[in-house]
Amino acid sequence: MKLSTFAASAVVVPLLFAVPVQAENPAHVQQLIETNLCQGCDLSGADLTQAHLIGADLREADLTGAILYEANLEGADLTGADLTGANLTKAFLTNAVLDGAVFDNANLTQAQIYFAEAAGTSFLDTNLTQAEIVGTPISIGGN
Repeated sequence: MKLSTFAASAVVVPLLFAVPVQAENPAHVQQLIETNLCQGCDLSGADLTQAHLIGADLREADLTGAILYEANLEGADLTGADLTGANLTKAFLTNAVLDGAVFDNANLTQAQIYFAEAAGTSFLDTNLTQAEIVGTPISIGGN
């Protein structure tokens, strides 16, 4: 009997670790898609690839690890949002409000950031490779 219990555990336990963890609140994702209003929402790890979030209210939203590949965030309000580790490759952030947002360890490769507000925004270890940054007060490099 102990052998069969051990054998069953050997099969079941690895499956527990193989199931992907989905952290975002599905109701919040649906709310964002339907209304463009999601202040303070839990969207951590959400797949928002190519989402049209023009003018979205994402103030104080948790977007840690979110996938915003090719997302259109034109005019979106991301004030105080946490985008730590988010993938914003090829995202469009024209006229977005990024004040106080956290983009630490985020990927903004080839992102287009035009005339965005970025007072107090954190970009620690952010990948800005080939990003187009125009009229936005983001300092790159320095001492």
